[in-house]
Amino acid sequence: MELGTLKPNLPAPGKLRRRAAGGGFGNAGGKDDGGNGGGGSGPDGEAGELYEKSFSKSKIFTWFLLIVVLMTFGGLISAYVVIATNGVLEWRPFNLPPQVYFSTALILASSLTYTFAHRGVKADDHGRAKNLLLATTALGGMFISSQILVWMALVRRGYYMQSNPYAGFFYIMTALHAIHVLGGIIALGYVVLRCWRPTTNEKELEKRRDISGAVGWYWHFMGGLWLVLLFLLGFWK
Repeated sequence: MELGTLKPNLPAPGKLRRRAAGGGFGNAGGKDDGGNGGGGSGPDGEAGELYEKSFSKSKIFTWFLLIVVLMTFGGLISAYVVIATNGVLEWRPFNLPPQVYFSTALILASSLTYTFAHRGVKADDHGRAKNLLLATTALGGMFISSQILVWMALVRRGYYMQSNPYAGFFYIMTALHAIHVLGGIIALGYVVLRCWRPTTNEKELEKRRDISGAVGWYWHFMGGLWLVLLFLLGFWK
């Protein structure tokens, strides 16, 4: 080595190309993993990533839908409370028909059966999950039918939307809630069809658990919302 000169000891270009093709300099793990490490590449990694994206979309969609429902009913409830506390002469509340409390029992029972159905889905207990999902769907349909009976009973009493603001709020809020429950019944039907046949595919089982959980959020929210409406319409007059 001559004084004042520096000749770095670099490998030949051919060796550089061979190292780059074989994994590059400074492999993060200090060794070659054989092609399927670290980044989760490969068919299984890509399938898992696609499932995670689908899982996130279902969660995001459910939360977005619940926020929209909450904002819609929040506006109606706020208007109801303001008018009810103003004491205007047109505000003439009436006693709720007994069918309302039957509706309450139905939707609470459906929330309970769905809780056990979801546990069956998570435990891969296909028979129990399927039967309880069918029971929840039937209870939801009975709730809608009982609401129709409530409206018919009020019409027979002579209470119409135009008669007073309280009657108008009752019809609007219960009808809007029934529409959302009907949407939940459609979602329940999808879960029933998805879980109709047993399977041993782990990815399918995970997706069933995911969908069942998301629909459960919505269904329990509808039950809780009904209790709020019952409190307002029955006791905050």
